[in-house]
Amino acid sequence: MFIVDFHCDALYKMWKSKEPLSFRDAPELDANLERLIAGQVKLQCFALYVPPTLNAEQQFQAILDQIDLFHENVLKQHPEMKKIQEWSELDGLRDGEIGALLTLEGTEAIGNDLTKLRILYYLGVRSVGLTWNYANLAADGAWEKRNAGLTAFGKEIVQQNNQHGVLTDVSHLSERSFWDVIELARYPIASHSNAKAICDHPRNLSDEQARALFAKGGMIHVVYCPPFVKPGGDAAISDLIRHIDHFCSLGGVGQIGFGSDFDGISSYVKGLEHAGMLPNLIDELLKHYSEAEVRGFAGENFLRNRPRHLQ
Repeated sequence: MFIVDFHCDALYKMWKSKEPLSFRDAPELDANLERLIAGQVKLQCFALYVPPTLNAEQQFQAILDQIDLFHENVLKQHPEMKKIQEWSELDGLRDGEIGALLTLEGTEAIGNDLTKLRILYYLGVRSVGLTWNYANLAADGAWEKRNAGLTAFGKEIVQQNNQHGVLTDVSHLSERSFWDVIELARYPIASHSNAKAICDHPRNLSDEQARALFAKGGMIHVVYCPPFVKPGGDAAISDLIRHIDHFCSLGGVGQIGFGSDFDGISSYVKGLEHAGMLPNLIDELLKHYSEAEVRGFAGENFLRNRPRHLQ
């Protein structure tokens, strides 16, 4: 199967580590190369993220440092990893190759400078989440109590994403910010979110939000973070599949994918402790869905729904 994982934080974990981590086999990396191969992942998206505790002056440099790690430690040392910079390049991946795509998790690092965002486009970023969990100059996040929407600057970001064929990620947005994005974005996506009806967490999506995303042709990539999977956080693969079942019941069978959040989570769904264990999820899904539907969840839904715009 063509398996897509739309979200991992391996670059952030490598960047913050006091000791260099080998992308090939470091056990500290949930999504290292050996585990991606074992899990039969064909496209891995690598998030660029900076912690809110970092000084504003240092944030953009931290993003550039992670992009440097991506090129020097992931791509240069591992010819199996192929940088994806245009959506059409997914069609050219050969047997034994794994696509590697950059995404941005929160626009804190660009401040109020759209030039910095364009630089990130030129460097290969193809999905942009406006916030992490709190407020910034673009929008309010899921944990911001005032629940405001997009700022004028945030709306400019969405419009620029549209122009460049870049996805606008809603996974960390407040509800009002979500609806602003749905109104404006040509290419909305939830990179790593679950169903609030199954697990009532601020990071999950309501049925109304899910239906709106599906109506705009957007994908929802289910996330393996236990607190987002099951109340109390003690989750099994069957609990994760309940979210897929629910999104299917809302009409999303052709718009569901995977967004693990590996290397950004500190607890795990039982049987999904790292990327090499993805066959466990595939095998369990095949007990409940047709092979064609499971191929869709694994990656073919994303291939079909990805932007067709070329920069």
